[in-house]
Amino acid sequence: MTIEPLKVWHDRDGKLLRLRLARPKANIVDAQMIAALTAALDAHMNDPAILAVLIDHEGPHFSFGASVQEHLPDQCDAMLKSFNALVMRLVAAPVPVLVAVRGQCLGGGMEVAIAGSRIFATPDAKFGQPEIILGVFAPPASCILPEKIARAAAEDILLSGRSISGEQAFALGLVSEITPEPEAAALSYFDHALAGLSPSSLRIAVKAARLDMVERVRTKLCNLEHLYLEKLMSTKDALEGLTAFIEKRPAQWEAR
Repeated sequence: MTIEPLKVWHDRDGKLLRLRLARPKANIVDAQMIAALTAALDAHMNDPAILAVLIDHEGPHFSFGASVQEHLPDQCDAMLKSFNALVMRLVAAPVPVLVAVRGQCLGGGMEVAIAGSRIFATPDAKFGQPEIILGVFAPPASCILPEKIARAAAEDILLSGRSISGEQAFALGLVSEITPEPEAAALSYFDHALAGLSPSSLRIAVKAARLDMVERVRTKLCNLEHLYLEKLMSTKDALEGLTAFIEKRPAQWEAR
Protein backbone atom coordinates (compact mmCIF):
# COMPACT_ATOMS: atom_id res chain seq x y z
CA MET A 1 0.00 0.00 0.00
CA THR A 2 1.18 3.53 -0.71
CA ILE A 3 0.13 6.53 1.37
CA GLU A 4 1.73 9.17 -0.81
CA PRO A 5 4.64 9.86 -0.25
CA LEU A 6 5.11 6.71 1.86
CA LYS A 7 5.05 3.01 1.00
CA VAL A 8 3.49 0.85 3.70
CA TRP A 9 3.36 -2.94 3.86
CA HIS A 10 3.74 -5.92 6.18
CA ASP A 11 6.73 -8.25 6.04
CA ARG A 12 7.86 -11.39 7.86
CA ASP A 13 4.40 -13.00 8.07
CA GLY A 14 2.83 -9.78 9.27
CA LYS A 15 5.23 -9.36 12.18
CA LEU A 16 7.20 -6.44 10.71
CA LEU A 17 5.61 -3.16 9.62
CA ARG A 18 7.54 -1.62 6.73
CA LEU A 19 7.51 2.15 6.15
CA ARG A 20 9.50 3.45 3.18
CA LEU A 21 10.03 7.13 2.44
CA ALA A 22 9.13 7.21 -1.24
CA ARG A 23 9.83 10.64 -2.64
CA PRO A 24 13.49 10.54 -3.69
CA LYS A 25 15.97 11.95 -3.95
CA ALA A 26 15.34 14.37 -1.09
CA ASN A 27 12.55 12.53 0.80
CA ILE A 28 11.67 15.85 2.43
CA VAL A 29 9.85 15.53 5.74
CA ASP A 30 7.12 18.04 4.92
CA ALA A 31 3.49 18.21 6.01
CA GLN A 32 2.53 15.48 3.55
CA MET A 33 5.26 13.11 4.74
CA ILE A 34 4.48 13.84 8.40
CA ALA A 35 0.80 13.10 7.79
CA ALA A 36 1.59 9.87 5.93
CA LEU A 37 3.92 8.56 8.65
CA THR A 38 1.45 9.52 11.35
CA ALA A 39 -1.44 7.82 9.53
CA ALA A 40 0.56 4.62 9.03
CA LEU A 41 1.57 4.44 12.68
CA ASP A 42 -1.96 5.18 13.86
CA ALA A 43 -3.38 2.51 11.56
CA HIS A 44 -0.99 -0.31 12.47
CA MET A 45 0.71 0.22 15.82
CA ASN A 46 -2.14 -1.35 17.79
CA ASP A 47 -1.91 -4.60 15.80
CA PRO A 48 -0.86 -7.09 18.51
CA ALA A 49 0.94 -9.30 15.98
CA ILE A 50 3.52 -6.64 15.05
CA LEU A 51 6.93 -7.10 16.64
CA ALA A 52 8.78 -4.15 15.08
CA VAL A 53 8.76 -1.34 12.53
CA LEU A 54 11.40 -0.81 9.85
CA ILE A 55 11.74 2.65 8.31
CA ASP A 56 13.91 2.91 5.18
CA HIS A 57 13.88 4.90 1.96
CA GLU A 58 13.89 4.93 -1.81
CA GLY A 59 16.73 6.65 -3.59
CA PRO A 60 20.28 7.42 -2.48
CA HIS A 61 19.36 9.52 0.57
CA PHE A 62 17.27 8.91 3.66
CA SER A 63 16.16 12.53 3.85
CA PHE A 64 17.48 16.04 3.28
CA GLY A 65 15.33 17.17 6.21
CA ALA A 66 12.18 19.18 6.80
CA SER A 67 10.61 21.71 4.46
CA VAL A 68 12.24 25.08 5.11
CA GLN A 69 9.25 26.83 3.54
CA GLU A 70 7.00 25.29 6.19
CA HIS A 71 9.22 26.75 8.93
CA LEU A 72 8.19 30.30 7.98
CA PRO A 73 5.84 32.07 10.44
CA ASP A 74 2.60 31.46 8.52
CA GLN A 75 3.04 27.66 8.61
CA CYS A 76 5.45 27.09 11.48
CA ASP A 77 2.96 26.50 14.28
CA ALA A 78 1.04 23.71 12.56
CA MET A 79 4.19 22.12 11.10
CA LEU A 80 6.10 22.03 14.39
CA LYS A 81 3.22 20.65 16.42
CA SER A 82 2.45 17.88 13.92
CA PHE A 83 6.13 16.96 13.55
CA ASN A 84 6.75 16.89 17.29
CA ALA A 85 3.69 14.66 17.71
CA LEU A 86 5.10 12.27 15.07
CA VAL A 87 8.47 12.14 16.83
CA MET A 88 6.75 11.33 20.13
CA ARG A 89 4.82 8.51 18.44
CA LEU A 90 8.16 7.01 17.40
CA VAL A 91 9.90 7.60 20.74
CA ALA A 92 6.94 6.04 22.58
CA ALA A 93 6.30 3.29 20.01
CA PRO A 94 5.22 0.04 21.71
CA VAL A 95 7.65 -2.03 19.61
CA PRO A 96 11.25 -1.50 18.44
CA VAL A 97 11.60 0.93 15.53
CA LEU A 98 14.48 -0.02 13.23
CA VAL A 99 15.87 2.53 10.76
CA ALA A 100 18.02 1.85 7.68
CA VAL A 101 20.01 4.82 6.39
CA ARG A 102 22.01 5.56 3.27
CA GLY A 103 23.29 8.93 2.12
CA GLN A 104 22.13 12.16 3.73
CA CYS A 105 20.10 11.95 6.93
CA LEU A 106 19.68 15.58 7.95
CA GLY A 107 17.47 17.85 10.02
CA GLY A 108 13.96 16.50 10.41
CA GLY A 109 15.04 13.32 8.66
CA MET A 110 17.68 12.69 11.31
CA GLU A 111 15.12 13.42 14.03
CA VAL A 112 12.84 10.72 12.60
CA ALA A 113 15.79 8.30 12.56
CA ILE A 114 17.06 8.98 16.09
CA ALA A 115 13.52 8.71 17.50
CA GLY A 116 13.73 4.99 16.67
CA SER A 117 15.43 2.18 18.58
CA ARG A 118 18.30 1.13 16.33
CA ILE A 119 19.90 2.72 13.26
CA PHE A 120 21.68 0.67 10.60
CA ALA A 121 23.77 2.88 8.31
CA THR A 122 26.41 2.84 5.62
CA PRO A 123 29.88 4.05 6.64
CA ASP A 124 29.58 7.11 4.39
CA ALA A 125 26.05 8.10 5.47
CA LYS A 126 25.84 11.70 6.68
CA PHE A 127 24.01 12.66 9.87
CA GLY A 128 23.49 16.29 10.83
CA GLN A 129 21.24 18.91 12.39
CA PRO A 130 21.98 21.99 10.29
CA GLU A 131 19.10 24.06 11.71
CA ILE A 132 21.44 26.45 13.57
CA ILE A 133 23.01 27.45 10.25
CA LEU A 134 19.56 28.70 9.22
CA GLY A 135 19.16 30.64 12.47
CA VAL A 136 16.82 28.16 14.18
CA PHE A 137 17.21 25.03 16.32
CA ALA A 138 15.99 21.43 16.31
CA PRO A 139 13.55 20.76 19.19
CA PRO A 140 13.27 16.93 18.91
CA ALA A 141 17.01 16.46 18.40
CA SER A 142 17.69 18.75 21.36
CA CYS A 143 15.68 16.30 23.46
CA ILE A 144 16.76 12.97 21.98
CA LEU A 145 20.47 13.35 21.22
CA PRO A 146 21.51 13.90 24.87
CA GLU A 147 19.56 10.74 25.75
CA LYS A 148 21.55 8.67 23.25
CA ILE A 149 25.09 10.03 23.21
CA ALA A 150 27.41 12.04 25.45
CA ARG A 151 26.18 15.57 26.06
CA ALA A 152 29.33 17.20 24.63
CA ALA A 153 28.93 15.27 21.38
CA ALA A 154 25.21 16.05 21.25
CA GLU A 155 25.84 19.76 21.77
CA ASP A 156 28.52 19.77 19.06
CA ILE A 157 26.03 18.36 16.54
CA LEU A 158 23.26 20.73 17.64
CA LEU A 159 25.31 23.92 17.98
CA SER A 160 27.76 23.61 15.07
CA GLY A 161 25.35 22.30 12.43
CA ARG A 162 28.11 20.09 11.05
CA SER A 163 27.47 16.63 9.66
CA ILE A 164 29.14 13.45 10.84
CA SER A 165 29.66 10.22 8.92
CA GLY A 166 27.99 6.92 9.62
CA GLU A 167 31.28 5.66 11.05
CA GLN A 168 31.52 8.65 13.38
CA ALA A 169 27.90 8.20 14.43
CA PHE A 170 28.66 4.55 15.19
CA ALA A 171 31.66 5.53 17.32
CA LEU A 172 29.41 7.88 19.30
CA GLY A 173 26.81 5.14 19.82
CA LEU A 174 24.16 6.87 17.75
CA VAL A 175 24.26 4.21 15.02
CA SER A 176 23.93 0.57 16.09
CA GLU A 177 25.55 -1.09 13.07
CA ILE A 178 27.71 0.03 10.14
CA THR A 179 27.06 -1.99 7.01
CA PRO A 180 27.06 -1.60 3.23
CA GLU A 181 23.48 -2.98 3.21
CA PRO A 182 21.44 -1.30 5.97
CA GLU A 183 18.08 -2.75 4.97
CA ALA A 184 19.46 -6.30 4.89
CA ALA A 185 21.17 -5.76 8.25
CA ALA A 186 17.96 -4.47 9.81
CA LEU A 187 16.02 -7.47 8.47
CA SER A 188 18.70 -9.82 9.77
CA TYR A 189 18.48 -8.20 13.20
CA PHE A 190 14.71 -8.68 13.17
CA ASP A 191 15.02 -12.32 12.11
CA HIS A 192 17.64 -13.24 14.70
CA ALA A 193 16.79 -10.99 17.65
CA LEU A 194 13.06 -10.28 17.52
CA ALA A 195 11.10 -12.70 15.32
CA GLY A 196 10.83 -15.47 17.90
CA LEU A 197 9.75 -13.31 20.83
CA SER A 198 6.35 -13.04 22.46
CA PRO A 199 4.63 -9.96 20.97
CA SER A 200 2.86 -9.11 24.23
CA SER A 201 5.97 -9.55 26.37
CA LEU A 202 8.08 -7.52 23.96
CA ARG A 203 5.65 -4.59 24.17
CA ILE A 204 5.88 -4.62 27.95
CA ALA A 205 9.69 -4.87 27.78
CA VAL A 206 9.88 -1.92 25.37
CA LYS A 207 7.75 0.16 27.72
CA ALA A 208 9.95 -0.82 30.66
CA ALA A 209 13.18 -0.02 28.82
CA ARG A 210 12.04 3.40 27.59
CA LEU A 211 9.59 4.56 30.27
CA ASP A 212 11.75 7.22 31.92
CA MET A 213 13.26 8.42 28.64
CA VAL A 214 9.84 8.79 27.03
CA GLU A 215 8.63 10.98 29.90
CA ARG A 216 11.77 13.14 29.84
CA VAL A 217 11.56 13.67 26.10
CA ARG A 218 7.82 14.40 26.24
CA THR A 219 8.24 17.04 28.95
CA LYS A 220 11.27 18.69 27.38
CA LEU A 221 9.78 18.68 23.88
CA CYS A 222 6.69 20.47 25.15
CA ASN A 223 8.90 23.15 26.70
CA LEU A 224 11.03 23.48 23.57
CA GLU A 225 7.98 23.76 21.32
CA HIS A 226 6.96 26.81 23.34
CA LEU A 227 10.52 28.19 23.23
CA TYR A 228 10.65 27.77 19.45
CA LEU A 229 7.27 29.29 18.68
CA GLU A 230 7.13 32.07 21.28
CA LYS A 231 10.79 33.10 21.59
CA LEU A 232 12.81 32.01 18.55
CA MET A 233 10.22 32.85 15.91
CA SER A 234 9.83 36.36 17.27
CA THR A 235 13.47 37.17 16.43
CA LYS A 236 14.66 38.92 13.27
CA ASP A 237 17.51 36.47 12.76
CA ALA A 238 15.32 33.36 12.63
CA LEU A 239 13.21 34.81 9.84
CA GLU A 240 16.33 36.11 8.06
CA GLY A 241 18.08 32.74 8.18
CA LEU A 242 15.10 30.86 6.77
CA THR A 243 14.44 33.49 4.10
CA ALA A 244 18.10 33.61 3.08
CA PHE A 245 18.17 29.83 2.63
CA ILE A 246 15.06 29.91 0.44
CA GLU A 247 16.48 32.80 -1.58
CA LYS A 248 19.88 31.05 -1.85
CA ARG A 249 21.89 33.94 -0.40
CA PRO A 250 24.07 34.51 2.68
CA ALA A 251 22.15 35.49 5.80
CA GLN A 252 22.65 38.97 7.22
CA TRP A 253 22.45 38.52 10.98
CA GLU A 254 21.28 41.41 13.17
CA ALA A 255 21.73 39.67 16.55
CA ARG A 256 18.09 40.31 17.44
